[in-house]
Amino acid sequence: MEEEFLECNILHEDIVKKVKQKMPEDAFIYDLAELFKVFADSTRMKIIYALLEEELCVCDLANIVGTTQSAISHQLRLLKQSKLVKFRREGKVIFYSLDDEHISQIVMKGSEHIEEL
Repeated sequence: MEEEFLECNILHEDIVKKVKQKMPEDAFIYDLAELFKVFADSTRMKIIYALLEEELCVCDLANIVGTTQSAISHQLRLLKQSKLVKFRREGKVIFYSLDDEHISQIVMKGSEHIEEL
């Protein structure tokens, strides 16, 4: 079934004004869109899912995800820049974990949405 798009020539000024007042600034919208772009890569999502379960080092992540340590390091750099992943050093080993509970909530809400489809 094709959707029909009707030309709109009636403006509900009161509703438009109310919604416009509640819209965030463009800079905020841009930052939010950039955050969701980070989630738009399957390798990064695999890393995030693994870190939902356990704090892991690059070697462990590479094994779990099935890619090279170099590829994992590159993705972790992007995740750190977006403040989705943090790390701690234990001797020569660096362990990665999710930065805070918000990340797991975003993933869980996304998963719930996918399961509804």
